[in-house]
Amino acid sequence: MTKSLWPSDDNTDVLIQAARQGDPEAVNQLLDRHRGPIRRLVEVRLDRKVQRRVDVSDVVQEVLVEASGRLQKYLDDPVMAFHLWLRQIAWDHIIDTYRRHRVSAKRNMDREQPIAGGGRVDESSVDLAIQLCDPAMTPAAVATQREIAGQVEAAIQKLDEGDREVILMRHYEHLSNLEIAEVLNLNPPAASMRYLRAVRRLKAVLEEDKENFGVDNDSQG
Repeated sequence: MTKSLWPSDDNTDVLIQAARQGDPEAVNQLLDRHRGPIRRLVEVRLDRKVQRRVDVSDVVQEVLVEASGRLQKYLDDPVMAFHLWLRQIAWDHIIDTYRRHRVSAKRNMDREQPIAGGGRVDESSVDLAIQLCDPAMTPAAVATQREIAGQVEAAIQKLDEGDREVILMRHYEHLSNLEIAEVLNLNPPAASMRYLRAVRRLKAVLEEDKENFGVDNDSQG
């Protein structure tokens, strides 16, 4: 299973405690160790058309600057896990950046939530393709047939917003069911049911077009 997008909570907790005691270096380390994950989140969730107009690094820096300014308030009252708090700030900036730049598009882009920027196939798409298409297929075999992963990405775009969102959070942000429940303000069983429903609908979309569903068994050997 692909490991979480975010650093381990154990080390984060140590840095938070030091930051709460007034250690400025701990604050710097706390934000710096989350720079990569924030960048990854922006790359995964910001519209590709917008990424051609803006520098992802600028968005990441905006997120970190805001987080730094709001950090003391968080330390005084940590309402959620630190990475979920950072994710919310990043998500707000992703939405704001998207809204600022979508006006130049010729068509409505509201529903678009591309998976990865730069035209590349995301490794998470490969992992998801393994689970959906053939759990017995090795990662190496799927890696040589990345069109399958691309087809999974295309199918995700056909889902409605709620289904697409829970798939992206689970398989691309690698949030746990409990984390997804917190983000969506649901109880864990409801979040789990929403995820299972989304997977069923994703499989149905893939099965609608056999050409987009996978490869013949002979080519998997």
